Amino acid sequence: MRRICIYSNDICWLTGKSERYARSVIRDIKLLNKKQKHQLVTISEACEYLGLPYDEVFKRINGIG
Repeated sequence: MRRICIYSNDICWLTGKSERYARSVIRDIKLLNKKQKHQLVTISEACEYLGLPYDEVFKRINGIG
């Protein structure tokens, strides 16, 4: 099964930035999309926010190609 949500560890791994930065990115995405605290952030939402190509990020997170 493929993952569609993204976590702070994934953002650290993709960007090379700190865990604190990654948590702030997740928090900002939730605020922009009016999500509640318990709701997850999708890969597409994170890619849109960070300006990264969705296809490449999806493949890397899911270990494809």
